[in-house]
Amino acid sequence: MNAVEIEEAISALAEQPFDAEEFPFAFLEAFGNKPATIKRLRAGASNKSDQGGVLQTNNIHLKVCGAGEVTTTLAQLKASPSTAKAKAKFVLATDGTDLEAEDLTTGETIACAYGDFPDHFGFFLPLAGISTVKQIRESAFDIKATGRLNRLYVELLKDNPEWGTAARRHDMNHFMARLIFCFFAEDTDIFTEADQFTGTIERMSEKDSSNTHEVISMLFKAMNTKTADRGGAGIPRWANVFPYVNGGLFSGGTDVPRFSKIARSYLLHIGNLDWTKINPDIFGSMIQAVADDEERGALGMHYTSVPNILKVLNPLFLDDLREKLDEAGGNPRKLLNLRNRMAKIRVFDPACGSGNFLVIAYKEMRAIEAQINERRGEAERRTEIPLTNFRGIELRDFPAEIARLALIIAEYQCDVTYRGQKEALAEFLPLDAMNWITCGNALRLDWLGICPPTGTGVKHHSDDLFMSPVDQAEIDFENEGGETYICGNPPYIGSRGQELAQKADLEALFGKYGSNWKNLDYVAGWLYKAAEFSRLVDTSFAFVTTNSICQGQQVASLWPIVLGDNLEIFFSHRSFKWANNAAHNAGVICIIVGIRAKSGGVKSIFDGDIVKSVSRINPYLVEGPDRYVDRLSKPCCGQAVMGRGNHLTDGGHLILTPAEAAGLRENFPEAKELIRRLTGAQEFIRGVDRFCLVINDDKLDAAKRIPEVRRRIDAVRSSRLESTKKNTREVLSQTPHRFEHSTGVDADRVIMIPTVSSERRDWLPVSFERDAVVNAPNFALYDAEIWNFAILSSRCHLHWIASVCGRLKTDFRYSNTMGWNTFPVAKLTEKNKEDLTRCAEGILLARESHFPATIADLYDPEKMPADLRAAHDRNDETLERIYIGRRFRNDTERLEKLFELYTRMTKKGAA
Repeated sequence: MNAVEIEEAISALAEQPFDAEEFPFAFLEAFGNKPATIKRLRAGASNKSDQGGVLQTNNIHLKVCGAGEVTTTLAQLKASPSTAKAKAKFVLATDGTDLEAEDLTTGETIACAYGDFPDHFGFFLPLAGISTVKQIRESAFDIKATGRLNRLYVELLKDNPEWGTAARRHDMNHFMARLIFCFFAEDTDIFTEADQFTGTIERMSEKDSSNTHEVISMLFKAMNTKTADRGGAGIPRWANVFPYVNGGLFSGGTDVPRFSKIARSYLLHIGNLDWTKINPDIFGSMIQAVADDEERGALGMHYTSVPNILKVLNPLFLDDLREKLDEAGGNPRKLLNLRNRMAKIRVFDPACGSGNFLVIAYKEMRAIEAQINERRGEAERRTEIPLTNFRGIELRDFPAEIARLALIIAEYQCDVTYRGQKEALAEFLPLDAMNWITCGNALRLDWLGICPPTGTGVKHHSDDLFMSPVDQAEIDFENEGGETYICGNPPYIGSRGQELAQKADLEALFGKYGSNWKNLDYVAGWLYKAAEFSRLVDTSFAFVTTNSICQGQQVASLWPIVLGDNLEIFFSHRSFKWANNAAHNAGVICIIVGIRAKSGGVKSIFDGDIVKSVSRINPYLVEGPDRYVDRLSKPCCGQAVMGRGNHLTDGGHLILTPAEAAGLRENFPEAKELIRRLTGAQEFIRGVDRFCLVINDDKLDAAKRIPEVRRRIDAVRSSRLESTKKNTREVLSQTPHRFEHSTGVDADRVIMIPTVSSERRDWLPVSFERDAVVNAPNFALYDAEIWNFAILSSRCHLHWIASVCGRLKTDFRYSNTMGWNTFPVAKLTEKNKEDLTRCAEGILLARESHFPATIADLYDPEKMPADLRAAHDRNDETLERIYIGRRFRNDTERLEKLFELYTRMTKKGAA
């Protein structure tokens, strides 16, 4: 279930007569528990409560109590030993009149009338496996409104399928934007009477809905007609009471889709919601999912959290404005200068979606301006921060429309907050005709034309659309000398997930630099365009993006082009989990990179709650010069040579299960010397036993005398002959007893490194085995000294490969040429190697003591045995003392030292 479905289920439960016996089960069912789960709880089979309530393991302990006993009952549930034993996340008590609950993880509580608990449904979303942030928990209205609008949207398309076609999709989206404005306007006194829009539709349209579309169309026509022009416009008296709005929102056609009785009912229900509670920070992104079939599954949770947005905007320019406000104190002249400066600041989001970044930037600047006005004794002064300074580009038309609408609502709400309702209303209508959101492909548009350095370039909308094509006439809008800040959250699409058109976008930008652009994420296009803009205009910019652009091959391909000789990274947030909806977006690890013209100023690296001031930040987001790690064909510092595992290309016929291997040995003892253990990531980490046949040329004749082996060789030949690859058919089929590529099969011992490893682990899982064959695509050191194992198993190495090798989704992706060959190993004495060897043996012995536990279990950070963790800690301390004589303080210091050594090493190599 998504958030909207849960809200609807909870609201329906609260509207029903309270049933003390049924409430616990109905409550759990509303959060997506299956009938079978509810049945087991009813029967007592899975109900662990010791308080006469219902206790669901790992979820909630709830109880219906006697009148007036809610607070006492909640305390009893919280103190219950069963609550702790079952690891319940929530406790809840209600008597049907009042309801109280507590989140045992965070300590947050709610207390409300029973009928009002749907307003707090976001508090309980973790019960459905949906992780939330504060803005979602507190935005019950936004989610409720989104759900109701979605119902209306879907219902209208049932009876008006042509409105869902590409030809009319814009008309449908434009219609929804008009409705949203009207709902907001009738609840916030923009319209002269409460419920004026909804009430008029209810009175003037037939209950069978036959003329609902005609009534709405007439209202739209009235709002598009100036009062002075209404005499001959044929507008009836009941519509004539509506104000002139226009501003592009009601211009053009007034065609409205036909309404069924159900659709009319939905519309009236939506209008009866309290639209004063709308939050433009969140609502814009939520509502865009209504019109997007692919995003509707995450309905009600689709938005960028405000804290994440402020991670971009604060260091980009808002912190500086606040510092200047503090410095100004009560000095009228300094306050005036700051206000004048803010009036010329432009915020430009070239991937604006439904306007989150622009809305938050606007609201934060209005808050600073309000303090200035208050200190100057001008609290009710009209704002000097124009909406036209908040510009955006968005590919899809509906989010672009919602972005402008969200800004309009934000402006009105700020005026009410800082100047009062009367002043806000006096200046709100008609809406301004200027538009600041361009609909189009940001990587193909001229950003200077949309956000020019002189400030002229705001586009006037056409007569029939809310949007504005780029080629429309410009409005003179003086903003000479103003600052421009570019920000946003562009599309992340990786190189393998890009469509042909997106590949073409990147080629158009990067093609002149060679072919390395092919491995770039799509977001690289925005970095490039922003950098080129910054070379022509005094601009700083910052984007939220996946951490992959600061890892692996992309660093050397992208950042020399972006930074060039004149730009620098002046702040960064190192990898953090995206915090809008973990249930739908759990795989996204983000970074934030802020870039400006080179200066001698201090730079800031944010790592969680820690902020470090540095003199330089390199593209790996650590302190240091712009040094780019590139592939090396052999190890740089004396460590053993690492190669790929074996490519079998055998159709599975050279691989044996344990039973098959045992049967061969038993029936044909001479086959024993052909059978070897096969190891790879699955075998090592999951504890899976597999074997393979290794048949050297000099053993082929003897091998063929074993019927089962001969059958498998013939099967390999047949498999290769059926391959789509010419080399496999014509060459490899001639030697079916061999692997396609064979390495290290005669090694006495192997150290194996999986190609992909979970990012949850504190150390890379590295195997040490004897008489084993390593399967591709894993990597291996053959007959290497065991101190190499200690280095591979260190925290230093984990964070090096995390930075320079890149990732597969969120997992570490290993590379021998990028991760191992480039790893800067300190110069090791024989004593150092002996110490590291003992550490490696300690890790292996600790693992062995927990047999038959798998590596997956042993390296689960929540289950890792204390002795194995201690063995790794000893290994880390031993290696780190070799580097700097002590333990590193944190991972950032580890990386900084490694990059320092790498820089020194590459300079020496170049010399």
